[in-house]
Amino acid sequence: MNERKPPDTRARILETALDVFSERGYQAGSMREIADRLQLTKAAVFYHFPSKSVLLATLCEPLSEGLEDVLARARRIEDRVGARRQLIEGTLDVYIRNRKLLYVVMQDLTTLAHDRTFQHYIALIERVHAAFTGPYPDVAVRVRTVQIFAMLGDPVFLCRDVPIDRLRAEIMAGVWTLLDDPATSGLVTRDEPERPAARTGARRPGRPRALDEAKAEAARRMYEEGDRTVGEIAERLGVSRATLYRHLTGRAPSA
Repeated sequence: MNERKPPDTRARILETALDVFSERGYQAGSMREIADRLQLTKAAVFYHFPSKSVLLATLCEPLSEGLEDVLARARRIEDRVGARRQLIEGTLDVYIRNRKLLYVVMQDLTTLAHDRTFQHYIALIERVHAAFTGPYPDVAVRVRTVQIFAMLGDPVFLCRDVPIDRLRAEIMAGVWTLLDDPATSGLVTRDEPERPAARTGARRPGRPRALDEAKAEAARRMYEEGDRTVGEIAERLGVSRATLYRHLTGRAPSA
């Protein structure tokens, strides 16, 4: 018979600290409150974590390690399009796994601005952006890249009541909608030269703007069944939500 080993004191402190900081904020949450909830002395908490900043740094380790792993995985993918997809989807999955911690970080941005742990996190995000854009991004690509990755984190932070599977599908649908922009539609749909060509106003190849009849019928059937959102159907069929809406004439778009 397998019995789960109860968490040790250090793990219990981390779990409780995350609860306290997410409920009250990092600045307002205290080591005393963490100790009281665990029915420990404050000295026992300080034995494991000599300061609140050390406690926060330890809490942030899975977030930082997750982003490092995303970068490492992307570097191992030779195809640039595949690498960019890994950066988007991998970063989103890291955020979702650490959604409570992300809330702690985001609600205390002013307090944490000069914290070494937070600065390390920002540096990791900048590395993710740089890996995504490549060495010679134009302004449009740089701005869209920032927007894309903000679209990954902000809903995880602000939509904590949404079930994870639904949240992930809707976030990715939003990212694909943004990537329909003519300036950046090629970023995750085809490989690009090392130095982007000047913008000419012509639309680059992106997600298909039309469905063949078989896929259109499949889309209508999935929509009628009501088990999937428009975003989930669009992602499954490889088209934008805007394209899918055109094949659902007479139907109000669902959230």
